[in-house]
Parts: sequence; structure tokens; C-alpha cells
Amino acid sequence: MQFTVMPFGLHSAPAVFQHLMDRIITPELEPNVFCYLDDIVIISETYEKHRSLLREVFRRLKAAKLKPNWEKSKFGRERLKYLGHVIDKNGIHTDPDKVKAIADMTTSKNLRDLRQFTGLISWYRRFVSNVASLAAPLNKLLRKNVRWTWGETQEKAFNTLKEHLINAPILACPNFSKTFILQTDASNDGLGAVLTQNIDGKERVIAYASRTLNKAEKNYSATEKECLAVK
Repeated sequence: MQFTVMPFGLHSAPAVFQHLMDRIITPELEPNVFCYLDDIVIISETYEKHRSLLREVFRRLKAAKLKPNWEKSKFGRERLKYLGHVIDKNGIHTDPDKVKAIADMTTSKNLRDLRQFTGLISWYRRFVSNVASLAAPLNKLLRKNVRWTWGETQEKAFNTLKEHLINAPILACPNFSKTFILQTDASNDGLGAVLTQNIDGKERVIAYASRTLNKAEKNYSATEKECLAVK
């Protein structure tokens, strides 16, 4: 006996399914069509182009003997929720439902609560400037053999990160035909960077990036830390 369709529960099922979809939605359809597992997203600037792309995607699915789930399919949308983000013509937003969940969070009382909070922060780290430095007091509590001590420093970091996410900016979609601007910074705890572009006469943020310094890097001079941030 053997399976004739992909069963639920196999640890390799997602990877096998993604490999199949990559063979169907091939690179020549980028950047207008892409897929993540069972989600196919089609983006176009005109209605006519959109119809053409839809026909091609349907043709490929039919050739592979696959069919869309019509109840879950949405067409002609100007705004889309995707992987915890909201995307529209203005750029990429945080998901209001996720942000509300963060805003409603109370002070972490144990490691489980803190891991849940830092996990959400990590997911939206591109929206927060210098998130690694801001979250440093919280991440220290997640280290092995560190005693749980929630004080004013942790409370301040917790509330600051919540405030940043509640008021997160709209990230612009990158235009690869225009110049990118990279700004970097370094502190005693971490490195930060912001990628921007001038769009319609305004400097728009594409993404923020940051990471903490390891033990050796913390001994670098200020100049070395600044150079490391650029690197």
C-alpha cells in the first residue's frame, strides 16, 4: 500500500509540498506571483495584467492536477493579510489583530510569558528600530542558568517595545530601480541599521535590522563597533 495524496502529519510533508509548488510557480513568474506552502499571492499593477497572471496560474495548477480552494480564495483585493502582515499600495503594515494582542499583554510573570512576547517582537523586528538593544534586558532573562528577576529595567524595556509596535510605521515596498540608503548605528549592547529609499520626495523606511553583540564584540572600540554595524 502507498499514499496517493500527501497525508497530514508527516514531518517532511511541508518541504515536499513546497518543492512541488516551486516546480509549478517557477521563477519566470516573479515578482508577480509567489507561493508559500498552500498560499499563492498574485500581484500586478493593472487589471489586465492581473487577469493574464490568473489564467497562467490556473493553467499550471490544472496541468499539475491541482485545484484552488474556492472558499478561501480572494480576487481583486487592494489590501491583503499575509503571514501576520497587512499589505496594500502604501506598503507593509503590522497586523492590527496581532498588535492588539501585544497591546493587551500584561507584564511577564514567567519564562513562558516572556518567550511568547519576545517571539512576537522577533516576528515584527523589521518594524522596530534598534530592537536588539531595546530587548537586551529581556533576552538576558532567557539565558541558561540566569535567575528570574523582573525589575524596573525589564519593565521599561517591555513597555518601550510594546509602544514601538503599537505605533509601528508603514514600511515601503522596495523599488530595485532606485537607490537604497543604509544608515547604521552601534551601542554597547547591539548593532542597528535602517534601509530607506526616497519615494515621491520622501524618505521611506524599507526595513529595520539589528542584532546583539557577543562577548568578544562588546570589547571592540567604538570605531570597530561602528564598522561592524556597517558590515
